[in-house]
Amino acid sequence: MAQDGPTLAKLLASGAPDAVALTAPDAPALGFDALRAQVRATVDAINAFGIGRDDRIAIVLDNGPEMASAFIAIASGATAAPLNPGYRADEFEFYLSDLGAKALIVQAGSTSAAVDVARKLGVRAIELQPHREQGAGRFALRDTSGATVPAAARGGPAQADDVALVLHTSGTTSRPKIVPLSQRNVCASARNIREFLSLSPQDRGLNIMPLFHIHGLIAGVLAPLSAGGQVCCTPGFNALRFFTWMQQARPTWYTAVPTMHQAILARAANNRAVIAQHPLRFIRSSSSAMPTQVIREIERVFGAPLVESYGMTEAAHQMAANPLPPRVRKPGTVGVAAGPEVAIMDESGKLLEADTTGEIVIRGENVCAGYENNPKANAEAFTSGWFRTGDQGVIDRDGYLTITGRLKEIINRGGEKISPREVDEVLMDHPGVQQVVTFAVPHDKLGEEVGAAVVLREGAALTERELRDFAATRLADFKVPRRVVFLTEIPKGATGKLQRIGLASRLGLG
Repeated sequence: MAQDGPTLAKLLASGAPDAVALTAPDAPALGFDALRAQVRATVDAINAFGIGRDDRIAIVLDNGPEMASAFIAIASGATAAPLNPGYRADEFEFYLSDLGAKALIVQAGSTSAAVDVARKLGVRAIELQPHREQGAGRFALRDTSGATVPAAARGGPAQADDVALVLHTSGTTSRPKIVPLSQRNVCASARNIREFLSLSPQDRGLNIMPLFHIHGLIAGVLAPLSAGGQVCCTPGFNALRFFTWMQQARPTWYTAVPTMHQAILARAANNRAVIAQHPLRFIRSSSSAMPTQVIREIERVFGAPLVESYGMTEAAHQMAANPLPPRVRKPGTVGVAAGPEVAIMDESGKLLEADTTGEIVIRGENVCAGYENNPKANAEAFTSGWFRTGDQGVIDRDGYLTITGRLKEIINRGGEKISPREVDEVLMDHPGVQQVVTFAVPHDKLGEEVGAAVVLREGAALTERELRDFAATRLADFKVPRRVVFLTEIPKGATGKLQRIGLASRLGLG
């Protein structure tokens, strides 16, 4: 097969030799030439371990520059399978088995349960030894098995249609599905984000997203590097350290999920001087809906536009986004198509006109070819070349997309369909409310009832009745939450996303 398409090796080629690629709060900077050398050395090392193109290597590393460079290097010569370091043994056993991992990479001295699980499954364990004194993200690999194996049959740099990255879907309502993303897919998505945000070699991104998730891997790492810009790799999100990192890294932008933005916002008043000294060109939000009230407050505090993006694993992240000024941003929408084609489809597979609600569908070079070993899911997910996202939405006549709900999250109250996002927006307008997530509560007669989990602002006092009365002035009676639960913190998934599906059960309601 000819090397005739986009690959990670080509993506990294754009960085000037002496330009900074990776930084970290506690390490010297790593230049592009050094990063490219790390990639070549890693591909040579895994080939010597008998691992080559399309072989799968699970990566269990904490956030930081080694995780970023290991992902890039492994994906440049094999298939990277980043896993959440917080998983328990049973979870590691499921994912390593389901992926058919040929090897596992952990940091030298790791006490992760993944090591014992790999030994049990006969998966080769490879230790990563950081060499931060040589620059952020420099490392060496050591095969701890001691086994002698022939060199990889399919060695060398990966090619455009090889699988670069495999991730599982969240699996909130069913068994997680494997999403294989080719070199072509991930490079297209990085390019889409780079072009949409006008990223350049002068940009410095501050990555606080976990690097076992598509958002951090593509938007946080690959997109800025593809522009020849730099990425500051933090140990992971920590609102208490964010402004210190901001002083050290002097970023021009950062990307995060709404819960992270809200935590940062809560500490912004005490860090006005840092914000003034290090003005951001823009702020990006993705992975779940950002309340318009929070968008307005962040833009006021930081003096920078917040662009909300819409992405998913199957699209190698970004699908739509609100444009940067001077183009029009419409808070409450997720903007315009930002890479793939985006359309609205009815249940029969017919594409719908503007201002008509239906299922959001996409197609483009960044979209995966299908789930692995899952013909049933593929038959349901693809219609006439379009991928069905499972999200409900509407595109206005200017091309701006509004997500009205996740089809599986739509609350069906005795036949009345309610978008939880609409209820969220109303409750967020109450001055005492800091955070809210609306969700379905099982009901013996209606099937489902409307529930809301609410976090109050510091010092606010509010009763369930007062909040319901407030909602009743803005919502039809059947949309007003019948159950309101006040919490100090709303349960979140591993990437910081608020989770509606299954929340009633987690809170003991039903």
